[in-house]
Amino acid sequence: MSRTPDQIAADRTRYEEHQRQGLQNAPRALPGPSAIPAAMIADPIHVETIPGGWYWSTAMQAGDSIRLAQDHGQSAVAMVAWSAADPSERLNLPDTIKVQWTTAIGKGRVLFSDMGRVLFSVTEAASSAHDGLVGGSTAASNATRYPGATRNSRDNFILAAGKLGLDRRDIPSALTFFAPVRVDADGKFTWRDDLRVPGDYVELRAEIDLLVVLSNCPHPLDPNPDYAPNPVTVTRFRAPVAADDLCRTATAEAKRGFANNVLQRMGGH
Repeated sequence: MSRTPDQIAADRTRYEEHQRQGLQNAPRALPGPSAIPAAMIADPIHVETIPGGWYWSTAMQAGDSIRLAQDHGQSAVAMVAWSAADPSERLNLPDTIKVQWTTAIGKGRVLFSDMGRVLFSVTEAASSAHDGLVGGSTAASNATRYPGATRNSRDNFILAAGKLGLDRRDIPSALTFFAPVRVDADGKFTWRDDLRVPGDYVELRAEIDLLVVLSNCPHPLDPNPDYAPNPVTVTRFRAPVAADDLCRTATAEAKRGFANNVLQRMGGH
């Protein structure tokens, strides 16, 4: 049944009001980029080096943090994640972008699930040169750019998902760190190499128990003609959470997401 012009107008009015309230509740200014070099982690729980082309999967408990660091040179790290309690709940990049009114993934932002809960807080980020729009590489995207057989993020995710008891249908769209993708005035995806920062890093705090997969493969829009991803260091640690933690208070949408996390822990719906 088609909607009437009055119904369409009413829906648009509701959307515009929701957008207005969301922007009013957004912080006037998020913090600037995190300082480089990153501060030393005093008591790391685990340190992992992901070689170029390979992947790593891990379980994270709520309160665990990971630092992804480009301390061996530039690379791109694609990530997918699921709730450990119920993997049908997974990282949702469209919602992450939509409810925060921005495609920029930077310090102070959060990453949402498809159930409206907060999976991660972005507690540190030396840049916002990260891609939540295009996704990771595939066998087809690699074949058009590199000679011979090369590893790609889609196949890495399939391998990792199988080891976690999941399959390819469970794999959400990937968030790629250290991939400076932007949308130009014509609505086309562009690679902004000028946004890349030597020594870039990002820190993510798990807000619920998670299953996480990271893939260290070149982004499909990276103009480098050579398949040469550098190793990436991942450090797991725990840090105290301040009462006025920015990620938990920055926007009305983030507050609702954290409220949904509380309902989940209490067994609510």
